[in-house]
Amino acid sequence: MVRKILELGDENLRKTCKPMPKFDLRLWLLLRDMADTMYDAEGVGLAAPQVGILRRVVVIDVGDEHGLIELVNPQIIATEGEQAGSEGCLSVPGRRGYVVRPNKVTVRAQDRKGKWFEITGEGLLARAFCHEIDHLDGIIYVDKMDHEIFDDDQEKTQEEK
Repeated sequence: MVRKILELGDENLRKTCKPMPKFDLRLWLLLRDMADTMYDAEGVGLAAPQVGILRRVVVIDVGDEHGLIELVNPQIIATEGEQAGSEGCLSVPGRRGYVVRPNKVTVRAQDRKGKWFEITGEGLLARAFCHEIDHLDGIIYVDKMDHEIFDDDQEKTQEEK
């Protein structure tokens, strides 16, 4: 089921989420709905507070070999390097910002059954890990961006390459 995505200005996006205590059918339905919502909105990640659920749950799919990644109670345990670039958010439609993030990120999380695992991502996946886990602490990319990117900035960036 596709859920409504909350937008910047909604107070729920600024709250710190609580850990997910139970690994049951409710969690599984939430994960399914979050994935459906993310794909419907053509996003690469979605955090539970973006659909009004104040729990530490994230889904990510950057279109690589990992496919759909479900992270329950995720924690970033290691970062390496640096990348800077354009970032957007389903909760901030029509806007993009220039954000510096680590280039390599390792996350420790639980799967839908409660089993702990670690996953490492680079580039876009590392950016998505940071972006979505920030949501769980009430942080939105606009809080970290160096500056807003407008359409003519995008064109200049493309021309410079």
